Order: sequence, then structure tokens, then C-alpha cells
Amino acid sequence: MTKMKKILLLGGSAQQVVAIKAAKRLGYYTVLCDYLPDNPGQYEADKYYNVSTTDIEEVYKIAVKEQVDGILPYASDPAALPAAVVAERLGLPTNPVKAVEILGVKHNFRRFLEDNGFACPRNIVIDACQELEKTKAQASALSFPIVVKPTDSSGSKGVNVLHDINLLEEAVKQAASYSRNRILILEEYIESSFPAVVGGDIFVWNGKIVLFGEMACLRGNKGKGLVPIGKKNPGGMDNKQIENIHDELSRLISALGIKFGELNIELLLDKNDNVHFLEVGPRAGGNMIPIQLSDIFGVNLVEANVLAAMGENPKINPKRKEGCYLTYVLHSYADGRFNCVSIEEPYAQKVYRKVIYKNVGDIVEAFDGAGKALGILFFRFDTQDEMEKFCERAEEIVIVNLA
Repeated sequence: MTKMKKILLLGGSAQQVVAIKAAKRLGYYTVLCDYLPDNPGQYEADKYYNVSTTDIEEVYKIAVKEQVDGILPYASDPAALPAAVVAERLGLPTNPVKAVEILGVKHNFRRFLEDNGFACPRNIVIDACQELEKTKAQASALSFPIVVKPTDSSGSKGVNVLHDINLLEEAVKQAASYSRNRILILEEYIESSFPAVVGGDIFVWNGKIVLFGEMACLRGNKGKGLVPIGKKNPGGMDNKQIENIHDELSRLISALGIKFGELNIELLLDKNDNVHFLEVGPRAGGNMIPIQLSDIFGVNLVEANVLAAMGENPKINPKRKEGCYLTYVLHSYADGRFNCVSIEEPYAQKVYRKVIYKNVGDIVEAFDGAGKALGILFFRFDTQDEMEKFCERAEEIVIVNLA
């Protein structure tokens, strides 16, 4: 009798359950690690350990005990490095630990970009605990506006754009509150030729990008917010801009030695259409980006992540479907208790999938980062004009009603 192969999944949140289910569909025995006692993944996995996904030694012990054949940190930044370290120790499929380390910490990534000839804004790295006057002196060497951000966080948590150095103290405090390593980066704001951050995911196999999933990011507060509230494809970039993005992504993957898997991207195009990488996460994107791209390109990226982690060829053959696809992150700018979601017609008819994380009466926190999302709506429009009209009034069309 053939032994069932085992996969160790790091993280059992609502967004990660899809990976557990995909692994089971593919015939793998699923082992899950997650430190949160109420994580939903434990009810889907074949075996569950209440262990932090960032505890490398504990994850290693479990991987050895269970004799797993692959490790997947699906859609998890904190778990990406532990997964790579443990997989490398055990000779399991993985990307180089050094590459994952570089991508996982912003100031290391900025140094790598500079050393390898990629466009990069002027920046300084500071200790979050240092004296304010020292930080102000360092910041004064940069041209304002500047962006203040933690170096080891994602989802735009703790990120602020400053036009006035007198606001630096509060921005540093906020960034530090989302930082584990207490190292922050201050960098000059990039004046962009394109009116949106370009986000999405790419998929790599055998060191080559086999799916380019760049999309335009929607921002809240009528476009003034920093936290993404959705992605749209087509994104509105012209052919030259898309060519620049693809060329630089390919060059980056080669320079890092990335072998396989889905990576989350976030970048800007400056006034000359040079590509500035804000973040490249060594894992699938959050807010169900893999599901959205699967719909657009007629593939199954969740299963592809599982197969690649197990050393199996995911056989990605993307074919762009007709129509315009958009995800909308449900959110509230006020605290309260969840009641329902209302969607203005005719846009309600354009929703083809709805994922709600909250039940009636559940606590809702004011939206200031991806972790405060209440769910995801998936829209398909027939024309780009129809999609753009939705984007202009998105936060008026979709309302989260609180009790």
C-alpha cells in the first residue's frame, strides 16, 4: 500500500482554510500548525498542533515527527521564513532561505534592490526606540513627503505618508506598534505616473514566471487611504508599463534565485515609468488574490501552491477570460457590531462570489489594516467603463451596516 504523502501547513485562518481543503482534494494528509486556539483550520486538517508558525524549532520538531513531504506557509508573511528554514534543513522543496530573508524585511530588501541596480527611493533605517531628535535629524536629509513604515509588517499596517516633520513622532509610534524587530524605514515618497499602486501575485515554476497577475489597487477613503480595499484587472496600465513591470519582475526573480511558488507583489511606476518595488512577499497574497487570479486566468492557484510545495509540477497554463474582474474588501471605518452588507443595484447583480468573515453581532473594529477586513466581494463586469464607474463610488455602493 502506497504511503499517503503529508503536507505541513503553517496557518489556519479563514483565508488559509482554502489551502487545507485543496491539499485534501489532492490526496495529501494535512498537518496544521497555528497558535490561535479558535482558528477554523483545525476543523479541516487531518492533524492539528497548537504551535506558533514562527517558532522554527517547534515547527521543525513537528515536521520531523510527522515525516512531512512538503511545507506551505499559504498567504502568511510571518510563516514564510520558518517554512523555508525547516524545509531546507530537511531537504524538502523550498526557495533559498537567504532570498526569503531578503524579501521578508523591508530594509534588507531595499539594500538588495540598490545593490542590484533596481529603482529605489532614498531611504534611511532607524531604531524605533532611539531619541526623537536623532530621528528628526536623520529624516531632514530626505525630501518630503516621506513614507514611514515598519520593516517587518505587511498589509499597509503602520504605514503613514508625512508632509510635515512635526508629525514624525506619532508616525514612528504607529509604525513601531506593528513592528516585531523595532526597525523602521523612512523613504522618500515616489511621484507616480500611474494613479494607483500596482499589486497582485505572480507564480514561478523552475525559476521562471509562468503567470503575471498584476492588478491596480483600490484604496479607501476615496483613494486617499493607504490600505488596499480591492484589486481590479485589467488595471489600466498601457503596454509599455506592463512590459516594464514584467521585465523587472523577471529580473528580480532571477537575481534572488526564486525557484517556485506564488509571490505577492506591490509596486509603483515613477514619472518615467521605472518600476519601484514596495514589497514582494514570498507567499501567496492575502484578500483572496489567488482566488481572484484563478477566476481571471482559468487556473487553480491554491492547488498550484500545494503542488509546488510538494515538489509536483503545478502545470500552470493561464488563459485570460473575457470580462473585468474586481475584488472589494468589506470594511468599516467605525467600531461596532456586524449586522449586514447592502449593495446598490445594479452592482449587486455583478457579485459572483461573496465571502463574509463575520456573523451578525460579531465585533467590528475600525479598518486600518488588512487584518480588520470583514470579508471579500468578487465582481465581474462586462466592460472596463462599467468597472470604473463602480470604483468611483465603491464606498457609497457597498455599505457595511453595524448594529
